[in-house]
Amino acid sequence: QSSTLPPNIFTMAKKGSSKAKAAPVKKVSKVDPLFPSRPRSFGVGGNIRPAGRDLSRFVRWPKYVRIQRQRAVLYQRLKVPPSINQFTKSIGKNEAASVFNLLNKYRPETAAAKKQRIKDTAAATAAGKEAPAKVPCQLKFGLKHVTTLVEEKKASLVLIACDVDPLELVLWLPALCRKMEVPFLIVKDKARLGTLVHQKTAAVVALTKVNKEDESQLKIFQDLGNEKFNKNTELLRKWGGGIMGLKTQAKLDKRAAAVAIDEAKKAASMR
Repeated sequence: QSSTLPPNIFTMAKKGSSKAKAAPVKKVSKVDPLFPSRPRSFGVGGNIRPAGRDLSRFVRWPKYVRIQRQRAVLYQRLKVPPSINQFTKSIGKNEAASVFNLLNKYRPETAAAKKQRIKDTAAATAAGKEAPAKVPCQLKFGLKHVTTLVEEKKASLVLIACDVDPLELVLWLPALCRKMEVPFLIVKDKARLGTLVHQKTAAVVALTKVNKEDESQLKIFQDLGNEKFNKNTELLRKWGGGIMGLKTQAKLDKRAAAVAIDEAKKAASMR
């Protein structure tokens, strides 16, 4: 028996077109010599930055930088009482250089030098020889030590750093020096004082005595301290701060000018 199959059960695949696809034609753009193309990169550190512009205003600074800048602005805006404001009136650059030249001669001995001196003293004592003399005049440092020297009137000159933080550590010391009639100077800065005594920083240092050849120079600095700080009554009365920003100053000036115009009109109408 012949089986009958349904028509078109097998279909032939269509043959592809023999014609190849034509490649797209590239358009050649003419380069204008007057306006050359300058492609820019907008990535980090790319061409977006205007040349020569200071972008530090737009930098997100670390938190400690923002805090210290805000503190400096607050100290300008707020009214500062005289006892705090006096720490902004440090001695000048030339005077400070002279003072530090003197103090540099009386730097305390280092730990290694002290150890060697003790060893030499012990060796000399054991051998029955005369022990080497101790360093007679040297700088005293440390807040408690200097306070004791001032209270006992043993300090000849006291130097206080202007940038002690917190300021309450030395806020009372100028008043104590005035009461005990011990000359003091406020100097820049705690790191410079620390260098004198082999420390990172020092809030205060004091001289008790000096060699004979330096007594006249010490007297000059004592007179300077008495004149600028100890007996300066203006320093104890003058408040600091109260400096407004540029916008506020402009607004106050504008308001004052308007008030002056109104007063002038009133005075003209009264005539």
